[in-house]
Amino acid sequence: MPLHSHFTTPPGTADIEDLANRELARIPWELRRHLDDVVILVEEFPDEETEDEMDLDSPFDILGLYRGVALPQRSLLDLRKANDMILLYRRPILDYWCETGQDLGTVVRHVLIHEIGHHFGFSDEDMDRIENE
Repeated sequence: MPLHSHFTTPPGTADIEDLANRELARIPWELRRHLDDVVILVEEFPDEETEDEMDLDSPFDILGLYRGVALPQRSLLDLRKANDMILLYRRPILDYWCETGQDLGTVVRHVLIHEIGHHFGFSDEDMDRIENE
């Protein structure tokens, strides 16, 4: 039974957070152990600064975002000012979910893994290539 079938109202922020935490727990420990300092947040939409920075035509054009310094680009001498973050955007995720008919957990997992890939230093092209192999 698809995960989305139990929702009788649009999934809220807490629902997306629960799905993200469940999907995060499924990631192998060898990778997950490198995510200790990464904060996962669910927001309705990207803020205006992010929209401008990413040159978005619409706030629905982005499902998630990694903010931080990728592991391969870090130095032991760097002073860290804040934790890295993975932002999941609820409304664009729900819009994509409705358009595609995919299982909501599958959508959240895809976005989460994509943003975790940026944490490990993978480019969008790298991740597309890995997904399509």
